[in-house]
Amino acid sequence: MAIVKPFKAIRPTKDKAFFVASRSYEEYSKEELKAVLQYNPFSFLHIINPGFKFEKNIKGKERFGLVHNRYLEFLEENIFQKDDEPSFYLYQIEKDDFKSLGFFCACSVDDYRSNVIKKHEDTIQDREELFADYLHTVGFNAEPVLMTYEDNELVDEIFQRKIERKPEYDFTTTDRVNHKLWKISYPEGIEKLEKAFGDLDALYIADGHHRSASSNLLADLKKSENPSHSGEEAYNYFMAYLIPESQIKIYEFNRMVKDLNGFSKKEFLIQLDEHFRIEKREDGLRKPSKKHEFSMYLEGEFYTLHFRKTNHEFTDALSKLDTQILYKTILEPILGITDLRNDKRICYGYGKNNLIQMKDMVDSGSYAVGFSLVPTTVEEIKAIADAGLVMPPKSTYIEPKLRSGLAIYEL
Repeated sequence: MAIVKPFKAIRPTKDKAFFVASRSYEEYSKEELKAVLQYNPFSFLHIINPGFKFEKNIKGKERFGLVHNRYLEFLEENIFQKDDEPSFYLYQIEKDDFKSLGFFCACSVDDYRSNVIKKHEDTIQDREELFADYLHTVGFNAEPVLMTYEDNELVDEIFQRKIERKPEYDFTTTDRVNHKLWKISYPEGIEKLEKAFGDLDALYIADGHHRSASSNLLADLKKSENPSHSGEEAYNYFMAYLIPESQIKIYEFNRMVKDLNGFSKKEFLIQLDEHFRIEKREDGLRKPSKKHEFSMYLEGEFYTLHFRKTNHEFTDALSKLDTQILYKTILEPILGITDLRNDKRICYGYGKNNLIQMKDMVDSGSYAVGFSLVPTTVEEIKAIADAGLVMPPKSTYIEPKLRSGLAIYEL
């Protein structure tokens, strides 16, 4: 059974929500970040980039303390307020033909440990420890773990009834994404949601493996500081955004490699022939159309690589994954890339807009070859997580991407 709990969120006042909400820090260019910080005093970016106030780039543990101070200032100035009652927070994101409707809640660290919350990515211990230290210092959780669950009629019915009412927030950001948020605070709704998720066998992490792992470390740290802990303290939970499987959008990450590892073009194609039927394309930009098919751009030409399944034995869910096939048949044995996370010869670009960029980067000489894949599916993520396996890095780029600052969980 999966545990979900309501919580008393720290949220921006209604008149400030539009100004507070920010994209992920990494998504801003230097120029854009500077402009937001200079002209929008309410942006959540002021909290996570506290050095701007002192015209100084501050890093490490000194930054953690200043993040906490900026957070307190937002509370003191009534930019943020704390809700009076525990609630679930229904949050809808809509742009063009993509709409997602999920909810913020508190999920259990114990569920993470017992594999009720399932993972499909490895984490790096140093990053886990650094973020756990960050959480311990700042005292709040503003970046939810994105998790998915099997579509549920009861949950959907509760949500659909709620969204007929006026939302707490309703605004459109400059990237033309509409954001709406509703509170679910009435006891009957809370009880029904808790029961519905209590009947589920598992939740699946879609994005946020390091955040959940760090919350696990934080709980251990807090317990060591508080021997009389009850298990119900806030630090035994972490903020998550739960969304049904049908509303997750997954894009692929393309791969680009700087050189052919000493092979000429002809030699490289001969190496590929062992595992692939190679078809040269004459129709310009070419994305793969199905699983186990890859698009390759090399020296101004597109090729389709059809995987020779007869030469390969699938032993588990991971061996069937296209990113793993590409790694085991081309990247590692032919191009000599063993460390997909740290090797400087390989670069990744998520596929929503990347095929033209991939071609441009190869044409410019920055990279020698590029590979395009079809997106990983939710079913593949679940199969790998259920088997306790780990995907190669950059196997999925997942939407929705949430705005920061709309709901904060105090630890």
